Amino acid sequence: MTKTEVMRTLRANGSAQTRRIYRRHGVQGDIFGVSYAVLGKLKRKIKVDQHLAEQLWATGNGDARALAIKIADPAQMTAAKLNAWARELTDRGTAAGLSNLAADARSARSLTAQWTKARNEMVACCGWHTLASIARQDNGLDDAYFEQYLARIDSEIDRSANWARYSMNNALINIGVRNAKLRKAALAVAKRIGKLEIDHGKTGCRTPDAAAYIAKTVAHKKKLAAKRRRGEES
Repeated sequence: MTKTEVMRTLRANGSAQTRRIYRRHGVQGDIFGVSYAVLGKLKRKIKVDQHLAEQLWATGNGDARALAIKIADPAQMTAAKLNAWARELTDRGTAAGLSNLAADARSARSLTAQWTKARNEMVACCGWHTLASIARQDNGLDDAYFEQYLARIDSEIDRSANWARYSMNNALINIGVRNAKLRKAALAVAKRIGKLEIDHGKTGCRTPDAAAYIAKTVAHKKKLAAKRRRGEES
């Protein structure tokens, strides 16, 4: 698809109701209000197209940028390009989307180190979400890599900006479900932090309780593993 075709499709699939939802979640600027279901279908149709992704990002349209993140090629997303996109972030949803792309890029760890120290709230938010994405990967990273970030979450979360705190909590959860050793360390941090106060604006969103969410996720993973074993034995 060409940029013109994509923009025409996005415009045709936008709705006032979805625009209102996105606005409540902090999306600024030009948006059509395209559902994630439609964006998912477009992603499956386009697959990976770095040139188109860069064209869509350049439009500044929120829906086009959400799609750009989905179809961009991590191998072609240089640190400079990811930094440029991160500096233009204005809402948590797009920051979380960009973090998934960044986590698959060659510069993932260096950008995580840089972004989690950023004064810009959305860049920091993206950085901690990137760490969460890295924690979900089977990448062979030593526990020490994640332990250094647990120590930072423990000491910095109370004085961090609103959405940085939210994404730090997300990173804490994802590190906590990586393995038993990190789970013990993450739960200790969660206990010291206590209840987090996050301003979700005019939405019905809630902040996950890290300890409870870690326990729930670990239990679910064990259940799935047991189901797989039973299937292999039958």
